[in-house]
Amino acid sequence: MLDATGLAEAIAAGAISASDALERLCGEIAARNSALNAIVVSDIDRARMAAAAADRRLRAGERLPLLGVPITIKESFDVAGLPTNWGLAAYRDAIARTDAVAVARLRQAGAVVVGKTNVSEGLAGWHATNPVYGRTHHPLNADWTPGGSSSGAAAAVAAGLSYLDIGSDLGGSIRGPSHFCGIFGHMATHGLIPLRGHVLDGRLAPLDISSPGPMARSARDLARALLAMAGPDANEAAGYRLALRQARHDACKDFRVLVLDAHPMVPTDPSVRGAVTELAGRLANAGAKVERAERIIPDIRKLTETYIALLGTALSIGQTEAEAARLRERVSDLASDDDTIAAQRLRAATMSHAAWVRANETRFELRWAWQRVFENHDAVICPPCIVPALAHAEAAGATLTVNGQTIDAEDNIAWAAVASCCGLPATTMPVTISGEGKPLGVQIIGPYLEDLTPIALARLAGDGG
Repeated sequence: MLDATGLAEAIAAGAISASDALERLCGEIAARNSALNAIVVSDIDRARMAAAAADRRLRAGERLPLLGVPITIKESFDVAGLPTNWGLAAYRDAIARTDAVAVARLRQAGAVVVGKTNVSEGLAGWHATNPVYGRTHHPLNADWTPGGSSSGAAAAVAAGLSYLDIGSDLGGSIRGPSHFCGIFGHMATHGLIPLRGHVLDGRLAPLDISSPGPMARSARDLARALLAMAGPDANEAAGYRLALRQARHDACKDFRVLVLDAHPMVPTDPSVRGAVTELAGRLANAGAKVERAERIIPDIRKLTETYIALLGTALSIGQTEAEAARLRERVSDLASDDDTIAAQRLRAATMSHAAWVRANETRFELRWAWQRVFENHDAVICPPCIVPALAHAEAAGATLTVNGQTIDAEDNIAWAAVASCCGLPATTMPVTISGEGKPLGVQIIGPYLEDLTPIALARLAGDGG
């Protein structure tokens, strides 16, 4: 099966027209999407017009990175003329007037938008369902969830219904679904891809911690799509230009890799840890310098607790005074020594601005600590989340049992914290399959604003070095 890069090259070479490529994909969508419910908003008529225009441009000699490649867009990104409701019934009839910046840039690169993909309600949770569009199923097993919130994006790419999609990641919403579905996903360095057009209520301030990024069939697709979307927004472009550093190395043997497979605040399924071990062995066999991350990287507990504090305040946007009062009552009921992730999240939802300023200062201290780590190392490999793909019922539950330990289901954010706390880029790549037939991925964290380095390592590791 061709990836987006391969299809773009085939179209440019005249091996297939953009219109024929689109019709073939439409056939796959017609055959499989009704069972998966991955693509929930169709834009086929406009896609056919765009594909025909791409063919005319190709005949005129024009070449663009994604010219004629059919893609889908996560529902939470604005696509002009289509609904953007984040799976929330209250916004069911909200129609976007313009494209999100990331969508517009993919179109400028020649991509053909086929439709929009499903999300977890309000972009929260792993359950891949909402009252507007219903539930999305895993391509390998209808009883499993593809994860969330980029649920339909991961399912569509994994099932061959899309060559590329855009995810957004606040608490693992690119990395988790990519891992669950066995595809490649990249959470960009925070701020590298503008978030304008990924909002509700017309807000203009970008959501703290949240980062968009591509989800695709290959690592090289991630690089191609990332470069198409990255760069300053219009209000900054007068003074800033993107000069993204190339990948540090072009062979596995030159990479210096740190391995982290256990988190001090949550259990991690043995199969997920096993995938990290497998990738570490693969890299070592290819000549990479591989060593344990402990005592080299910043303190994982501190990273996680700082991330939770920042996440809680980010998620409090739109909170009413009545809701805030109820949360304060719940906080007052907590034991003073309760330092569970659930308790920390609750306190963060009601924290003062002064407390946020302290957390933000800690974030920057940690970012500089990471800067020092990456002077002598190139990447950290670790789990994308605590478990492989879940059954729908498990994903909808309030708790999870992992390694015999029952934890709050929202504790899954712990592995997202390692990169997200400081806005670092993180690539998820498929590595192996569990004994139950579930895909197992690994998260590759790279240096700040050096997104092409973890993407390159994912490509090289997948190709054998």
